[in-house]
Amino acid sequence: MSEAEGQFYSVQVGDSTFTVLKRYQQLRAIGSGAQGIVCSALDTVLGIPVAVKKLCRPFQNQTHAKRAYRELVLLKCVNHKNWVCSALLIHHSLMDASLCQVIHMDLDHERMSYLLYQILCGIRHLHSAGIIHRDLKPSNIVVKSDCTLKILDFGLARTACTNFMMTPYVVTRYYRAPEVILGMKYKENVDIWSVGCIMGEMVKGSVIFQGTDHIDQWNKVIEVLGTPSLEFMNRLMETVRNYVMNKPQYPGVSFAELFPDWAFPSDSEHDKLKTGQARDLLSKMLVIDPESRISVEEALNHPYIHVWYDPAEADAPPPQISDKQLEEREHTIEQWKELIYEEVIDWEERNKNGLMKEDCSGTYMHHLRSLSTILVTKLL
Repeated sequence: MSEAEGQFYSVQVGDSTFTVLKRYQQLRAIGSGAQGIVCSALDTVLGIPVAVKKLCRPFQNQTHAKRAYRELVLLKCVNHKNWVCSALLIHHSLMDASLCQVIHMDLDHERMSYLLYQILCGIRHLHSAGIIHRDLKPSNIVVKSDCTLKILDFGLARTACTNFMMTPYVVTRYYRAPEVILGMKYKENVDIWSVGCIMGEMVKGSVIFQGTDHIDQWNKVIEVLGTPSLEFMNRLMETVRNYVMNKPQYPGVSFAELFPDWAFPSDSEHDKLKTGQARDLLSKMLVIDPESRISVEEALNHPYIHVWYDPAEADAPPPQISDKQLEEREHTIEQWKELIYEEVIDWEERNKNGLMKEDCSGTYMHHLRSLSTILVTKLL
């Protein structure tokens, strides 16, 4: 056994084996999904709780291997306080709760506005790197007791491009934008629809568009927001357009009826944090036609959000712009493994040379060597 291998141990957590540094003890499963498994653990060196994420079968097939590579390389494009850098077996600070739990609490306007501001800052940073998240939902947003927030998971994130028919049905159904449901090309403000759904859930305390499948999801949207314009319909594929236009025509419900005053918290003393401003922001994000939907920049400048505006947070530049050709690249599983290995070695070299910044958690760069050792062991 090499000296590096002696620093690790394996532990069974449920049906999965985690191989981690010996400093991480008391591993306990706290979440799982199609993309991976997350455990809580105690960092016995720093004396703090952390989370450890392991991707599920990253080399099962070419699609999984490409997804693992994408998640790793996209981390190089992001360095922001509202993002958790988690890929493969990277470790990150354990937050107090997911937004799923917080969303049902009695939030006042200050907390609701501040949470939304942080989500928008994180998304703005991602978009500035040329990346669309595509999977925003309360369960992949975590919150600390001081109301600071981080967004999780790059597994479905994809570089933004205009000449590539992007994969439909990638966002969790309830937060899925109309253009995704209908198989249209989509752009950055697909994430704004998801933010609007999250905000609506904060206000009402329940999911606002709860379809049983993607067809029923579309029905739920138009029953509430109304049948979209003919101009929107004409941009659909013919078969989809025929189906949609044969549906009953709905006038839609006003936002005052959908989100009545009593559903909101009491007005804040701050003149911008009022129910009217919150409802106005919702009405600009929950727009079926993406050509008319607010952008992330416009959302950050909306009065209900702009009260928190700090250029260092809202306009933080990405370390680098994403490779827009990544989505069109195809390789064998072995080639994806080699590319991942090269990325990890590059990360370690950049870290040695002081070219990579430490993130706000203070632990990200500390664990890069752990990541590289794990991957070298697993890939070779």
